[in-house]
Amino acid sequence: MIKPTITALSAAIVLALSGCTAMSNNEQIMTQQVVQSNPLLQKFKGPYQGVPQFDKMDLADLKPALEAGMAEQLVEIEAIANNSDAPTFQNTIVALERAGQTLDRVYTYYGIWSANKSSPELREIRSEMAPKLSSFNSKITQNSKLFERVKSVYESEELKNLTPEEQRITWMTYNSFARNGATLTGEAKARYTEINQELASLYTQFSANVLADEESYVVYLKEEQLSGLPSSFIDAAAEAAKERGKEGMYAITNSRSSMDPFLTYSTERALREQVWKNYYNRGGNGDEYDNNAIIKNILTLRHERVNLLGYENYAQWQLESRMAKTPANAMELMNKVWPAATARVKEEVGDMQSIANREGADITIKPWDYRFYAEKVRKDKYDLDSNEVKQYLQLDKLRDAMFYVAGRLFNFEFIEIPTGEVPVFHPDVSVWEVKDKVTGKHIGLWYLDPFARKGKRSGAWATTYRSYTTFDGEKNVLSSNNSNFVKGAQGKPTLISWSDAETYFHEFGHALHFLAADVVYPSSHNGVRDYTEFQSQLLERWLTTDEVINKFLVHQETGEPMPKELIAKIKKSSTFNQGFATTEYMASAIMDLLYHSTDPALIDPAKFEKEQLEKLGMPKELVMRHRSTHFGHVFSGEGYAASYYGYLWAEVLTSDAAEAFASAPGGFYDSKVAARLVEHLFSVRNAIDPAEAYRLFRGRDADVSALMRDRGFPVKN
Repeated sequence: MIKPTITALSAAIVLALSGCTAMSNNEQIMTQQVVQSNPLLQKFKGPYQGVPQFDKMDLADLKPALEAGMAEQLVEIEAIANNSDAPTFQNTIVALERAGQTLDRVYTYYGIWSANKSSPELREIRSEMAPKLSSFNSKITQNSKLFERVKSVYESEELKNLTPEEQRITWMTYNSFARNGATLTGEAKARYTEINQELASLYTQFSANVLADEESYVVYLKEEQLSGLPSSFIDAAAEAAKERGKEGMYAITNSRSSMDPFLTYSTERALREQVWKNYYNRGGNGDEYDNNAIIKNILTLRHERVNLLGYENYAQWQLESRMAKTPANAMELMNKVWPAATARVKEEVGDMQSIANREGADITIKPWDYRFYAEKVRKDKYDLDSNEVKQYLQLDKLRDAMFYVAGRLFNFEFIEIPTGEVPVFHPDVSVWEVKDKVTGKHIGLWYLDPFARKGKRSGAWATTYRSYTTFDGEKNVLSSNNSNFVKGAQGKPTLISWSDAETYFHEFGHALHFLAADVVYPSSHNGVRDYTEFQSQLLERWLTTDEVINKFLVHQETGEPMPKELIAKIKKSSTFNQGFATTEYMASAIMDLLYHSTDPALIDPAKFEKEQLEKLGMPKELVMRHRSTHFGHVFSGEGYAASYYGYLWAEVLTSDAAEAFASAPGGFYDSKVAARLVEHLFSVRNAIDPAEAYRLFRGRDADVSALMRDRGFPVKN
């Protein structure tokens, strides 16, 4: 039931959303009453410069909070646009940086509901609010008076006297207006707004459909169907079944953290096929949750929208502001790597087929066999058992390892905050205070939500509830990491795979990027997509350092460190299965670019995916990491759309930067290289052009051959 506070504010909201310049006194009083009664609108309270009141979250407050936040920000925007003083950096750009703080706080809660605590009720609200939020954003980006003021500052003599960060955020502000419809007029401008509203609704529906399939397709096993599965996985599957009211059975959920180990170890081939199809057919089952028609609509609307701006296709528009600059540059990088990756797949499949033949399996390797037989090859070639490795990968110990790395490289110290001192949105969430371990200075907080549960979207991600800025006084950082690990059985540690351990470090790299920030303005946190993955990818490298292995990778039962022989096997097999890993990722990245550089009128998503992958020579033994119908990076929003290649672009930087550490006297803990890393690549966020930032760190541009060496692919001179 919607709270009555929305009625009291409705008149003010209508006026603000229609672009009026101010509220009456009565409307301002009503607004204040809503703020006081709705915790989502209030400033963060309590210790640590204030924290989100997650313990007071009530879904009935969300819609009125979003509407009130939009109303307030539009009043602020109108005040900036109608300022009678000549446009300056302070009264225009800085004023925009300051606007919308209430709505930003509401988005914190909205994000938690959307990603960590979804429900049918929340999905209804999202569906209703998506077009309204899109319309709200359009009212800002298409405000002609506001754009003229921004343009005036951007073209002014004053710009030359600003700091480099101030010049950059002025350019980014101007660019965000110019690239998002501010230059349009008349029917084109109106249509641009309509398209954004339609897209917002489609993104919401796409995500809801994928989540519906993730929640609905669960495979329940009986005890006689557990052959080959490790005991730790069986215990976790039993717990997952119990949580779903199926005590005595074993649940294989439709998430990567459950699917991946099942396909690796289960000897039940028919069940492997079922679990594989459940996972890879998400959003494409031909039912009410099928996303094919939605994809077609999204591509059509994106194409029409960028045509209004004068661009040939969506990829051209999107990459203009990325490091790659053009689709051709992005595709050129992938074309350098693709042949080596697919050639390696053929070798890997040959090795797997040989083992299957030797064992008399009488099969041809299929996609649901790849992980299972790859594990056999791993044991055969490297005498390396993934389950044996897993016994040393305890989630809590890995977290401590990440803290150790952060201490050595960033001088950060993590101190766990007692339960109840800081509000959390679920009992699984823990919070740490982050300090400079040399000076004792408070940096911020780090929230950790590690486990899978119903209503939580799949995958792993990092976010912030507040970012570091100084333009209105120094603000600390509230950062968060979120994962979907399958919780260990009661009283037992949660054990994860080596791949999951890399992901754990990866997402923590994002958190360190947030925590290390040293910028003045909020806009400096707006990342360049094919660069922001670099810092997090780089942190994965510390998982294989001797210090981490020897101190934190200890056996779950004996507490003994990982044996040197096992460590040697892990390092020897570091390039194992790179054909699979590289090809499944690149297939998704290439398809993303093809979708967004092809006329949508020619695209039938299911047919297009099949035809294009055949043209590429996609090995039939594996599929795209994210098949089109559940490719949330690309179709549930626009952050990675036409930009999924960015992981590979960032990996070139990662491999090159890793070689800088590897060749340093102190190796991966070399203090001088670490200092350059923090100064030039972490602390500056987007306050400097990423290419220039990397050159300051490395002394040159990154070399793609470092990536090829990393993956064990041939390097052409």
